[in-house]
Amino acid sequence: MTDLVLCAVLGYLLGSIPFGLVLTRAAGLGDIRSIGSGNIGATNVLRTGRKGLAAATLILDSGKGAFAALLAAALLSPEAGVVAGLFAVIGHNFPVWLRFKGGKGVATSLGVLLAVAWPVGVAACLTWLIVAAVTRYSSLSALLALSLAPLYAFFWNDRAVAVMAVVLAVLAVIRHRANIQRLMAGTEPKIGRKKEQA
Repeated sequence: MTDLVLCAVLGYLLGSIPFGLVLTRAAGLGDIRSIGSGNIGATNVLRTGRKGLAAATLILDSGKGAFAALLAAALLSPEAGVVAGLFAVIGHNFPVWLRFKGGKGVATSLGVLLAVAWPVGVAACLTWLIVAAVTRYSSLSALLALSLAPLYAFFWNDRAVAVMAVVLAVLAVIRHRANIQRLMAGTEPKIGRKKEQA
């Protein structure tokens, strides 16, 4: 139990690193929270017009979740990796450094899924890509990808990952409440538009 608590703390601290905020400030673009949706994730970083920074944010946000999960799994057990990965997403969504106001955890969640059960992660990523290509809604793509991830995990008969995926899906819904309301109202901007809030 002590090891799992330590993994949770490690995952949370790694996940709470706000790469989007750090990168945009380092590039002289100011506080990313003051533009667009106010989110610290890659989608909002893209609104600065700096595609390279957005790509770097995406890689680092997904990478921190994957790293937390892989490190804990290597040092302890696959279950420890699941715990660390889950708390990395929680750290991204609710970072102590930013008064618990973080991102929506999509990239970090996908990174964790790829690390703990790569077939599930690949299936979720493909779901995101397909839905995004068809609908052009980033938020809808994320919600469907993470909501279907538990089913993918059950299909691959990985109970621990399935339970974690359920929690990730719930977190995604909570963090996308405003997006869901806009989707239902037909006012959610599509990918590529500067005012997109996904």
